[in-house]
Amino acid sequence: MLIETLSVFPEMFDTVMSTSILGRARRAGLFEFRAHDLRDWTHDRHRTVDDEPYGGGQGMLMKVEPIFEAVEAISASGPRPRTVFFTPCGDRFDQACAERLAGCERLLLVCGRYEGMDERAYDLADERLSIGDYVLTGGELPAMVVADAVVRLIPGALGDEMSPVDESFSTRPSGGLLEYAQYTRPASFRGREVPPVLLSGDHARVDAWRRADAIERTCRWRPDLIDGAGLTPEERDRAHELVARYHGPDARPARE
Repeated sequence: MLIETLSVFPEMFDTVMSTSILGRARRAGLFEFRAHDLRDWTHDRHRTVDDEPYGGGQGMLMKVEPIFEAVEAISASGPRPRTVFFTPCGDRFDQACAERLAGCERLLLVCGRYEGMDERAYDLADERLSIGDYVLTGGELPAMVVADAVVRLIPGALGDEMSPVDESFSTRPSGGLLEYAQYTRPASFRGREVPPVLLSGDHARVDAWRRADAIERTCRWRPDLIDGAGLTPEERDRAHELVARYHGPDARPARE
């Protein structure tokens, strides 16, 4: 897999893409990464990538010409990439989207800056994404979030092939829940004990406890996930009871 970014600050990616899981996976050849500088596609001595918006307003907008030239040139250098732009108008990025993008041969993440970009630049997007309802100074951080979420899904990136299976938001048939609570030594810390079942050595009981704990944690902290979670009828009945207990009877999931 080849992941590429287009940004006016390509150096921002150096540490993230060379550290921890991403760095290890990159060094192992599980994916390639290239950071492109948008200013390389400008034609004036100041390497200008922004201009004042028509109609007035605060701030500056990214110009359409260098973005078009850059995306076209990058796309022509190999297999056509899946081109992603970041914008508040985009679909909310989630685990299902990460899993879909992880299946791409080539991914190009285009990072905006300033007050945004000329609307015509979005014609180049295969999709638009948002990582949340808040404002950032640029698209570099969202691009890092997407790259991190995607790379860890590449086979071999985590080492333990089961690692992404039990995680929060997994889209496997029985997934969609927050991950169960986990503990390590010491077994007792300031009066707080590790649940005895986890010390029992009984793997079936441990698995059952973890499943029940994942359901309870989700009902308590993220009841909005229950409606789409992969639950058995018995588990769903239990989830309805827990949501009502934690949030009141009117907060029960909509799907029966």
